[in-house]
Amino acid sequence: MRISTAQMFHQTSSNVLKGQSATSQILEQLASGKKVNTAGDDPIAAAGIDNLNQQSALTNQFLKNIDYASNRLAVSESKIGSAETLIQSMHEGMLRSVNGTLNDADRQAIADEMRSSLEELMSIANSKDESGNSLFAGFATDTTPFAFDNSGNVVYSGDSGVRDSIVASGITVGSNIAGDSIFMNAANAIGDYSVNYSASQTGSFTVESAKVTDASLPVVGDYTFDFVDNGAGGLDLNVTDSSGGVDTIPNFDPSQPVTVDGIELQFKGTPVAGDTFSMSPETQSNIFDTLNSAISLLEDGAKLNSPQGQSEMAQLLNNVTSGQEQMAMSRSVAGNSLKSLESYTDTHKEEQLVNQSALSLLEDLDYAEAITEFEKQQLALNAVSSVFSKVGSTSLFDYI
Repeated sequence: MRISTAQMFHQTSSNVLKGQSATSQILEQLASGKKVNTAGDDPIAAAGIDNLNQQSALTNQFLKNIDYASNRLAVSESKIGSAETLIQSMHEGMLRSVNGTLNDADRQAIADEMRSSLEELMSIANSKDESGNSLFAGFATDTTPFAFDNSGNVVYSGDSGVRDSIVASGITVGSNIAGDSIFMNAANAIGDYSVNYSASQTGSFTVESAKVTDASLPVVGDYTFDFVDNGAGGLDLNVTDSSGGVDTIPNFDPSQPVTVDGIELQFKGTPVAGDTFSMSPETQSNIFDTLNSAISLLEDGAKLNSPQGQSEMAQLLNNVTSGQEQMAMSRSVAGNSLKSLESYTDTHKEEQLVNQSALSLLEDLDYAEAITEFEKQQLALNAVSSVFSKVGSTSLFDYI
């Protein structure tokens, strides 16, 4: 078979170029440590690598979201815990204040301590994170959520917003606790109404419960209750609604509940003729106003020692307990969210390990195999180059 010089040159040079390309590819793999650097190296493996990289990027973002939410919730949970400790201390001070052996100076000392604690509680409620955003303002993070108004009552300027963090595909976890759910929306301890006791009260009694039991009945706004002598050694209870209508409950028995317009009242203690009190609708209380009212009552020794003051203190103590329960619930929400985030963190880290293992199988280079292949390609390239050099320099004249 006859081979032309051009054909021989073309074939040999082509083999040299292929050898150089193969050697260059192996050198690139050795430099990167990856056996798949482009889709052309292994199209199927490249597609798998791309999918795994996307999944890893998504998992990393989930972990960043979890880290952000965990940090905020951990700080919030700690602040709520500090607030609980303060309120427990003030609650104990209120209980001490009803000790009959204390004088006005002792009660004033308790009031001063409670006022200092109330200011500290306000500072906790207005806490900010490392970026200067209010922790307990809902979505309104650039506001100071709690402040006293001109009447001495606390107003909340935040909202009820909960900022959700995406922690897994289709799953979100709240990264904050709104301030109103912690400090403002405690249930009224006695039910659906608040009670205002009269300064003329001489009997020792409190309203233990005032709840709407029949919502189908027309419930009028405010009520006034007057205990009157029924002339037979007992009491009648006159109930006046806000429209001026009067209803009389004869032979009042404080041990039995009283129902007025679908509102059931339960009493504790023994009222006497001439005692009176009023009720206004109120289903919630806030811990700030409750404690502020308790401090004011402590500072008024004469009122605190009266039947009216004792009844008011009993109601305030119940509302502080309700506020503590509300705070404990909020802290529990933060704790449960932190526990959930920890679980998702563990899951994502396991996913990362699985992805890294799969990615390693697809793209990591076997150095021993690659070096062996490199030596083979080098040997083949040298052989082709040597043959090409010798054949290229051969001439017919050398044999004439």
